[in-house]
Amino acid sequence: MSLEIRIVLVEPMYQGNVGSVARAMKNFGYTDLVLVNPCKLEGQARAMSSHARDVLEGATVTSTLDEAVKGANLLIGTTGVASQKGGEHIRLPLYTVREVKEKLKDYNGKVAILYGREDSGFRNEELKSFDMLITVPTSEIYPIMNLSHAVAVVLYELSELEGGNSPLADGFDLQLLYGHLEELLEEIDYPPHKKDKTFLMLRRILGRAGLTPREVQTLRGIIRKTERKIGYALKDSEGPEIEDSESMEKFI
Repeated sequence: MSLEIRIVLVEPMYQGNVGSVARAMKNFGYTDLVLVNPCKLEGQARAMSSHARDVLEGATVTSTLDEAVKGANLLIGTTGVASQKGGEHIRLPLYTVREVKEKLKDYNGKVAILYGREDSGFRNEELKSFDMLITVPTSEIYPIMNLSHAVAVVLYELSELEGGNSPLADGFDLQLLYGHLEELLEEIDYPPHKKDKTFLMLRRILGRAGLTPREVQTLRGIIRKTERKIGYALKDSEGPEIEDSESMEKFI
């Protein structure tokens, strides 16, 4: 299994940009394009896609971000803004594409690279849901790139990335791990005013670690045993306690 790249555009506003993104993707050999609530895609989008009309017409259209990243093992958000008043911690740490390429070279799975709205980028809640954040170093005079140019630069940097033999953990299992961590912070009475920032920090640490399925299950098992030790037990969605299974125990 190789490392697969999915490009996700969140609410793109200009059909010419979407067509140009499809063209940039085909330039570097990528075809998996997902559009979240896009603008109308008509003649201008087709014209700008040029000979990559197949990528444009084959794009998946979704109404939510959750649908767009379904099946992805790792979510990487892109941002041209290193900080924002009241939200600096949400946008840090930032990596260059070359740094991310080095981190991913030994892994296989599906990586979703997400791009925000042309006028306002991502909302803070969206940024919090990403495992890693990348940026393209640009001039301080005019740091914000055109959407298709940003896609082209990132895919150029990743174009020779083939991946390796270590599988990335399933995205669903990662979400379970994050949920267990959030519950644990509640159970140990972590200071409320610090909890959100600490949880985000933990999520980013684990996100950039490139966890394998076994590592995720091991961490979940440790959290479960910690909760039992302090008098708590994980609950499933219907309420009853989840018993330790042999499949969980073998990872600990």
